Amino acid sequence: MRTIAKNILLASSGIALAALLSSCNDFLDMTPTDSVSDKIIWQTTQNAEYGVNYIYSYILDMADANTGQCVAGMTDALTDQLKYGSYNYNALCYIPSEIAYGGSTLTANYVASYLGYWDTMYGAIRRTNQGLNYLEKYGEMPDADKARLQAELRFMRAYFYFDLVKRYKEVIIYDEDLSAITANKALSTEKEGWDFIAADLKFAQENLPVKAEAGGRLDKGAAYAFATRAMLYAQRYDEVIAAADKVSQLGYTLDPNYANVFKGSSSEVILQYEFSFENNVTHNFDFYYTPGGDYTTRESSGGGYGTPTQEIVESYEYADGSGFPDWSVWHTTEGTFENPPYELLEPRFQASILYNGAAWKDRTIQPYVGGDDGWCQWNVVKEPKGKTTTGYYLRKGVDETHDVIARSRSTQPLVVLRYAEVLLNKAEACYRTGDAAGANAAVRAIRERVDLPYTDKAGDNLWAAIRQERKVELAFEGFSYWDVRRWGVAPDQYPEGLSGYQLHGLKIEPAGAGFSYTYVTVDDKVRNYPEKMNRFPLQDSELSSNTAVEQFPEWK
Repeated sequence: MRTIAKNILLASSGIALAALLSSCNDFLDMTPTDSVSDKIIWQTTQNAEYGVNYIYSYILDMADANTGQCVAGMTDALTDQLKYGSYNYNALCYIPSEIAYGGSTLTANYVASYLGYWDTMYGAIRRTNQGLNYLEKYGEMPDADKARLQAELRFMRAYFYFDLVKRYKEVIIYDEDLSAITANKALSTEKEGWDFIAADLKFAQENLPVKAEAGGRLDKGAAYAFATRAMLYAQRYDEVIAAADKVSQLGYTLDPNYANVFKGSSSEVILQYEFSFENNVTHNFDFYYTPGGDYTTRESSGGGYGTPTQEIVESYEYADGSGFPDWSVWHTTEGTFENPPYELLEPRFQASILYNGAAWKDRTIQPYVGGDDGWCQWNVVKEPKGKTTTGYYLRKGVDETHDVIARSRSTQPLVVLRYAEVLLNKAEACYRTGDAAGANAAVRAIRERVDLPYTDKAGDNLWAAIRQERKVELAFEGFSYWDVRRWGVAPDQYPEGLSGYQLHGLKIEPAGAGFSYTYVTVDDKVRNYPEKMNRFPLQDSELSSNTAVEQFPEWK
């Protein structure tokens, strides 16, 4: 879980330092002020920035790769990409599998608890609206500064409401008019929700500075980039295309080296959170996902909670552009001595997944029975203690330079928005509007970055290419579950949807001078996505306190 120290601005002690930036490495000052009035906080530019900085940290809460979108763990584990290996009934253990299995477990209370975030988001929205209200009421800074700070707050409000609308479709809309807050308020329509988000982003786009003038704060690039995501969900495809073109005009490009994107200081990154040991702003993503051998070789235990699946491995092409390997040789339950073609796969695989023999921290990965990293059987060994159940480990997002024994917590940046996503959002929007040329151009740019050839496509073949590139380009970044869900195909049978399949891995055992690879299932039930999950249920606290709303019909 990535975490960040966060103190209320009016606290009388403690220091919280948010590290949200888009263009430089300077941290944003969140030094708390001793019990001062709202008027003093929001009166001057410098003080108002402290208030805005505090609210920045809520973006991290939702962008957190580990639990920011599902309390139980990465949402990639609700798809065919990732498997949590522990059979214990805990978050980052068995519960993600339980959610993916569906069935009677998915009650309204259960789903609201693990996937809802209703209270969290409305807490963030309340603070944002208070900031907007107080800024207008008390702000005595220059008009340009006030408009810029309002734009930052409205960007964040759009970000928070986006997360609500994508979950619930119909939400309660509150703005900075605090006098309009009432205990009983009806839900908006989905269209009204997207209209509200679009208006906030438009204001942010018009009033935020360009990157070079933003001093590490939110800038126009972030506003336009996030609009490509939000308006894609809203199915406002012309707005997606227009916003994507603005991002390009602002000078963002793909990083020539895919692996560099997730290590910090990449030209492709539009918005990211940074962390610092010096300022005690850290996360523990590495503790959960680093290969188990980083611990066991030093007589400790950790890592390997969630590991990539055989299904996602088979989604990558050969690096020479000749197509996909035939993995049927390794789909045997009897075992084969033939080595998988890992080293021949394209750069995004090499940058995202660690496999048997991969180079890592001056050693080689040993995800086999008896190896330094180790292997254990799903649902038999309750506590893997760093061992993989799939034969793989996660590489993307894990810091290869970090000594997890010397320091349990980590500081590798968290990417929130990057240009590759913008291009893929544009590709999908172009496809939806019949602009095959625009869609093909965006897909080609994504593939050319990793030296993969591309031939223009049309119709279903073009749509398949877009889906393929979203899957491998954005793997383990928390997109896949929400993509399949918003496309309306999640209840369908796999591989189109998320029903009727099990996940697999490879059991690797030493055999003479080589290894034996055996195809194993890492699920004990067939996965199922019920249609009611296309809209999450309202939580009991809202239903009991607000007489103007009632539970959605599919959850009654």
